[in-house]
Amino acid sequence: MSKVAIIDYGLCNLDSMARAVDICGGTPCVTAEASELKSADRIILPGVGAFPNAMKNLQDAGMVAALNEAVIEKGRPFLGVCLGMHLIAERSVEHGKTEGLGWIKGNIKRLEPSESTERIPHVGWNEIDFEMPHPLLSGIENRTDFYFVHSYHFQAKVSHHIVATTPYCGEFASIVQKDNIFGVQFHPEKSQKAGARLLSNFLSL
Repeated sequence: MSKVAIIDYGLCNLDSMARAVDICGGTPCVTAEASELKSADRIILPGVGAFPNAMKNLQDAGMVAALNEAVIEKGRPFLGVCLGMHLIAERSVEHGKTEGLGWIKGNIKRLEPSESTERIPHVGWNEIDFEMPHPLLSGIENRTDFYFVHSYHFQAKVSHHIVATTPYCGEFASIVQKDNIFGVQFHPEKSQKAGARLLSNFLSL
């Protein structure tokens, strides 16, 4: 089974992600140690919280250099979830401008309601619309609902990096991808069967 490093940088409860990875056939390793990434087959960066705090915590733990080595240099499959997806962008405007990991070109912007019924933060179930066929979505029907909790979104600069979108606040990217790097705006570990299938697909890549 694949060793899946789930990075703990102090901003969320990781038990549900670890359980989901275990159920999907991976061997979860929740870690705050940068050295653990050297032996990981796959890496998941979850997160709930503010972008600047997250980047500071990753830098203080030595995780930025370790992530660049494992993901960019060695090509390990990587999945960023919610805030973890935001951190792979070039920068965010949340609480002022902060530089991100810069792995996928784009910026993190605040959601802006396009209708009076839309609320920020965006919390609850919403569909994803496929922009292209993709192995991460194998066995998942287009317009399947996933569970979201967020106030910001990934504004990708390159259209072919967007795998799926969600029709809320106009429209936002709900899955992005470049090479071995994947990001999802929703929480697969809270998205029942569809989320489990997506995590299983990630473990099979």
